[in-house]
Amino acid sequence: MANILWIDDEIDLLTPHCLFLAQKGHNVFKATDGPSAIEMLQNNEIPSLDIVFLDEQMPGLSGLDVLLKIKQIRPAVPVVMVTKSEEEDIMNQAIGAQIADYLIKPLQPSQLLLAVKKFTESKQLVFQTVQSQYQTQFQDISFQISQCNSFSEWAEIYKRLIFWEIQLAEGTSFSADMSQILLSQKQDATAGFVKFIRKNYESWIAKPSIAPLMSHRILPDRILPHLDAGEKIVFIVIDNFRLDQWETIRPLLTQEYDIQTELYCSILPTATMYARNSLFSGLLPSQISEMYPAYWPEENSSESSQNQYERELLSTFFQRYRKNYVHAYYKANDATSGQHIVDIFNRYRHNDLVALVYNFVDQLSHARSEVKAIKELSADEAAYRSITKSWFQHDPLSQMLSLLSKTKDLTIMITTDHGSIRVHNPQKILAGADVNTNLRYKTGRNLNCNTKQVLTTSDSKLYGLPKTRLIGSYAFAEGEDFFVYNNNTSHYIDLYSDTFQHGGVSMEEMIIPLVTLKPKNE
Repeated sequence: MANILWIDDEIDLLTPHCLFLAQKGHNVFKATDGPSAIEMLQNNEIPSLDIVFLDEQMPGLSGLDVLLKIKQIRPAVPVVMVTKSEEEDIMNQAIGAQIADYLIKPLQPSQLLLAVKKFTESKQLVFQTVQSQYQTQFQDISFQISQCNSFSEWAEIYKRLIFWEIQLAEGTSFSADMSQILLSQKQDATAGFVKFIRKNYESWIAKPSIAPLMSHRILPDRILPHLDAGEKIVFIVIDNFRLDQWETIRPLLTQEYDIQTELYCSILPTATMYARNSLFSGLLPSQISEMYPAYWPEENSSESSQNQYERELLSTFFQRYRKNYVHAYYKANDATSGQHIVDIFNRYRHNDLVALVYNFVDQLSHARSEVKAIKELSADEAAYRSITKSWFQHDPLSQMLSLLSKTKDLTIMITTDHGSIRVHNPQKILAGADVNTNLRYKTGRNLNCNTKQVLTTSDSKLYGLPKTRLIGSYAFAEGEDFFVYNNNTSHYIDLYSDTFQHGGVSMEEMIIPLVTLKPKNE
């Protein structure tokens, strides 16, 4: 049932329409002119107003004048302009004044009912439809999970689950039961994906020809062919950027770009030090540490120093492939440095390759663990996506992409080093004093954990990882687990449960997007 305010100087002639709406269960409040309608709103005579029908041509205050005053009093209420005129100028003024829609007289009852449903019931109707559609596909997705035996198939499942998660989260009354069903199906998929990684990861490292596209192959297999074809590339890496966050941002770019999205596999550990150094070098971490030891950081070095040689690693890639492409590298740790990149755009626009790194999403993930207010603002997956979208809309990166869309003969590629997962389950591990601090993977000489619930390797070379005198084994948390120690366990459970972490094995961390944008002006 909707509360409708209808403002028209010939309201008596519209009585049949008002009766029709009343028969459909709606309350219709009438006003014969703008001043009386404004007075009704100011006096709060209609405390819960859902929609306004407003005549465009009235004596005294015109419909457009009344519209502006209504927006000052009830800015969120949708106003549908009713007019006899189809003049473009009037329509432009009405749209500029933020009408929700307009109807042309003579009116039909079906028009009115559709307008009411559109602005009072559409979200609920859409949600009910989406919920029904997901229920019909539930069995098909479950069967697909049980039959998966390749990375591409797991990537397709993850895409489907993300699609439904986003669709259902947009509903106005996402039921607790439906939420639990989707969560349970994601957990089943995660468990199956973990088994798949356990079974195949070593083989991928030993025999690259059977491996899916992975972090260290992005430069040689995806970037270099574009450069060799004479294209200029802007390569954007958004740290800790998940597929669902990209899907939230993607609609903002469709007007200016043709978009293709490919999913590939992050290496283990799904942590910046490993995955991003591998991304920029075109090498596995074990190869970086052997070939360029000066560029490989200590495991427990500060976070800022773990990726301080990305520019140098990028240069080594072109040297190894004997390519003389002119390239540049910039990193944005905040809006100021991001704006600086925009300001100096003309300096590097003619380079063959420009690599840009943006750290906001990773900083958001860490802040959520450490700052209570940020954790409350990003309470769940939907809120986490929303904050990421808000960042993108207001960050200089959005301005940069708008500028690039007007540049000819240019390809923009956006990716990440890894994703993150919201953790809930503590997993105990015993380790020596040399162990690293990451909550999703551990490395050290004396690791002791439940190997049925933790992916481990005592031979780092099997996973393409460095081995030093301080590093003997690696352990990777699976699914929604995170590592805790026997001492002060409760404190760390309270501190880190329900936070977003990365470094381990999950679809969210390992199945990540590689996006290709082509400006439509071409």
